[in-house]
Amino acid sequence: MSLTPDTRLEIRHLKLLAAVAEDGTVTVASRRLHLSQSALSHQLRDAEQKLGTALFLRLGKRMVLTPAGERLLGSARKVLDELQNAENQIEGLNGGARGVIRVSTECYTCYHWLPIVLKKFHAKYPNVEVKIVLEATPHPVPALLDGQLDVAVISCPVRNRSVRLTPTCEDELVLVMSPRHRLATSDHIQPRDLAGETVFCYPPKEESTLLLKVLQPARVEPGRVIAIPLTESIVDMVSAGLGVALLAQWAARRYVASGRIVSRPVKKSGFRRQWYAATLLSQPVTPYMADFLSLLARTCMGSA
Repeated sequence: MSLTPDTRLEIRHLKLLAAVAEDGTVTVASRRLHLSQSALSHQLRDAEQKLGTALFLRLGKRMVLTPAGERLLGSARKVLDELQNAENQIEGLNGGARGVIRVSTECYTCYHWLPIVLKKFHAKYPNVEVKIVLEATPHPVPALLDGQLDVAVISCPVRNRSVRLTPTCEDELVLVMSPRHRLATSDHIQPRDLAGETVFCYPPKEESTLLLKVLQPARVEPGRVIAIPLTESIVDMVSAGLGVALLAQWAARRYVASGRIVSRPVKKSGFRRQWYAATLLSQPVTPYMADFLSLLARTCMGSA
């Protein structure tokens, strides 16, 4: 049994497929790949002959992918991206300072502190690009496990042997409400005070920290639970006196300062949560990645 896959195509075939698909013409793609048009056309015919099927339809000067070409393009992009990531990581392990870090967090509001981290990081590593993968925000851990991320910033430690968790910082969660709310005069809020109360939270509501960590252990039932994805919208609802919400103190700070809402600790002792930077154990930690994780740990959300 051969340990080397018996593939018919080469990396050069995948690169030209991606280039022609993106540019739509052989002329533009050949300039991008620094090939003559005849050389590119020859390589494309070679790929099609190896596969026994056409990858493009020739419509005048335009090149349109066939179904087979569409299928191959998806795989080609994954292979080329993975190869680029591997090259960047190897360069980093060898002391190089060029690469890409793809990062996402579990909450859109959390992105407000990233500019501070990026400013410090890029001062030391100007050739390392940090890509913010917004589309992975609702599910950062699955995206990490699927190879779409390099770092997932999360507050709930995941139990998975493939994941490495680096503690970063703690923050405090506070209950926010309208200044006219019945609980606004309290020094702190007990779980029993929220019985029958309308609660706003981030989706999915089944994973709400207020429900899982505060109300359910105290066997307190809220009146209604309404999931809203954006902090600004939650604040709008709360400031209108329609309910309460549990927000990070750093996220609520500017709204409290403006007088739109007030915040109160949960219980006398307050309610704190730990944040982690999740990475894959299988991925080597380059020097620039180690510094990035260190910056995350030093630049706590609470002080951002």
